[in-house]
Amino acid sequence: MNEKKYAIGIDFGTLSGRAVLVDVGDGSEVATAVFDYSNGVIDHIMPGSGKQLPPEWALQDPLDYIETIKQTVPAVLTESGVSADEVVGVGIDFTACTMMPVKADGTPLRALAEWRDNPHAWVKLWKHHASQPQADQINETAREMGESWLNRYGGKISSEWFFSKALQILQEAPEVYHAADRLLEAADWVIWQMTGNETRNACTAGYKAMVQDGHYPSREYFAALHPDFADVIDSKMSREFAQLGDRAGELTAEMAATTGLKKGIAVAVANVDAHVTAPAVKATDPGVMVMIMGTSTCHIMSDTELQEVDGMCGVVDGGIIPGLYGYEAGQSGVGDIFAWFVDNAVPPEYHEAAAQAGLNLHEHLEQEAARQAVGEHGLVALDWWNGNRSTLVDTTLSGLLIGMTLATRAPDIYRALIESTAFGTREIIEAFEDRGIAVKELVAAGGLPEKNMLLRQIYADVTGRTFKLAGSAQSPALGSAMHAAVAAGVYPDIQTAADKMGQLGDEVVSPIPENKAAYDALYAEYKTLYDYFGRGANNAMKRLKTLKREVRTNKLEA
Repeated sequence: MNEKKYAIGIDFGTLSGRAVLVDVGDGSEVATAVFDYSNGVIDHIMPGSGKQLPPEWALQDPLDYIETIKQTVPAVLTESGVSADEVVGVGIDFTACTMMPVKADGTPLRALAEWRDNPHAWVKLWKHHASQPQADQINETAREMGESWLNRYGGKISSEWFFSKALQILQEAPEVYHAADRLLEAADWVIWQMTGNETRNACTAGYKAMVQDGHYPSREYFAALHPDFADVIDSKMSREFAQLGDRAGELTAEMAATTGLKKGIAVAVANVDAHVTAPAVKATDPGVMVMIMGTSTCHIMSDTELQEVDGMCGVVDGGIIPGLYGYEAGQSGVGDIFAWFVDNAVPPEYHEAAAQAGLNLHEHLEQEAARQAVGEHGLVALDWWNGNRSTLVDTTLSGLLIGMTLATRAPDIYRALIESTAFGTREIIEAFEDRGIAVKELVAAGGLPEKNMLLRQIYADVTGRTFKLAGSAQSPALGSAMHAAVAAGVYPDIQTAADKMGQLGDEVVSPIPENKAAYDALYAEYKTLYDYFGRGANNAMKRLKTLKREVRTNKLEA
């Protein structure tokens, strides 16, 4: 490869979007730009109207996604000095399931005056959990009808997934449902805006929209959920799926003028942020679990065998790497848990000590917590502060911290919360290995593991596996750029692109044997609590959440 060629990857996250300009020859990152969404996560007050949202809602503004492209792509070109003539393609990845209703021409309902104040007309973000009743109905109906596809999702469809949210729109706002000509993933909508072509990527369709072996569930099944849902696929969806690494289309003249790129360059089929990260860290073979750690954690891995793993988020043929079965599991809250604690429950003395040491509060608490031996704080926590994604698939569960005394300090709790998320990952690993899917090593991507040395060691000790870091701070965006290189014809497939462009860090964190033994004992306590509160022996969490929802709903209606 004599002439320099570049690709751009755009990662649409929970709070912001970021673009990275990558040299397709070796994957080196030349320039990066970030745009913070103007409306961020909409979970309390609706923009403009000031309308208060009910509990468990999480929305976004699709106009923020377009602004991300307009702001970040010109920025990386300017910063790098790279000519648009040298950029061969663009790829994107997205949180999922993040879905939205639009008109036939792609106009979001949220952008129309008559629907702007209706929350159901906006994007439902991945962590929108208000559709749990619909998820329960989807699961119960599937079990009653003997739907075999349900086992491909660990036996339960989550409130976070596509049809839970779509059914909620139909049941709670039928006027919005019927006004929408199309229901689709935000990832696919962005590609539509970039190319003029409506596509449905096979990855999100498989993991989030119940597509297995190329097919949705039957019309009869959807009709059993609601009569008006019978034709949801043919009237508002698509039965054609675009494969990962394929060219979704070419960049339109309008988008080229907006970004400074050349009209007609390749735009890759959209992907999910977690799944696109696997090739970015060279995890294209079985046995490697990739953890994309941020506000939540997605656990991604591939294998040659098809197995039905309890509580997994899904298994899709070619869902991550062509020729392999791609598995997904996850935790609904990780970084969000630590942020909640730091923002709401740390006494002033720790803020002052951190400031004096020139550290942020997370860094100070990490240093203090690292001084402890395993088990010294006497605490065990359950990592369900944002519900449980795997292996229980239940967003009505909530957090728990046990063992506190009048001597318990903030660093103790901080360490216990980190340990709880490591225990949650071990639970997921054991579910896979119980079905014969070997997990030999862990690779973590995202700012969270990069910044927290204590977390890296705890995860290695708790799981008993080596812990490696991604070689890029922007692994999802890098993975999207790699798919853009494939779509542009630079590489024949994503495996070849991963070999040339993937980035894996040099650090390897190994388990400390004495820590592993101590954590085995603590994990046994975690498992006891996990089963007691998570498998129906004690439904206090569910009752409290129901009471909270009823009281807040009554206040809104008063």
